[in-house]
Parts: sequence; C-alpha cells; structure tokens
Amino acid sequence: MGTVVTAAILICIVGFVVRKMIRDKKSGKSLQCGCDCKNCAGRCGYK
Repeated sequence: MGTVVTAAILICIVGFVVRKMIRDKKSGKSLQCGCDCKNCAGRCGYK
C-alpha cells in the first residue's frame, strides 16, 4: 500500500512540473533561453 501512495504522490508532482513547463513555454518563458524567449531571436528554436 505504501508503494501505491508514494507512486501516486510522485505522479502528481511530475504532473504539476510538466504543467508549469507547458504554461511557461506558452507564455514565452524557457530555461533554455534565459527565461525570455520573446527576445531570443529564434536562436534556441522557439518563436
């Protein structure tokens, strides 16, 4: 039972992290571009 609870907690945490990454990318932020892809000029593949 402990394994199931731990797995559920980890799945939730990973889901929140992925959700935040998707929201950041949609709003023009990315760690790959110094968190400001609007001023990246396409060097990192994002527009």
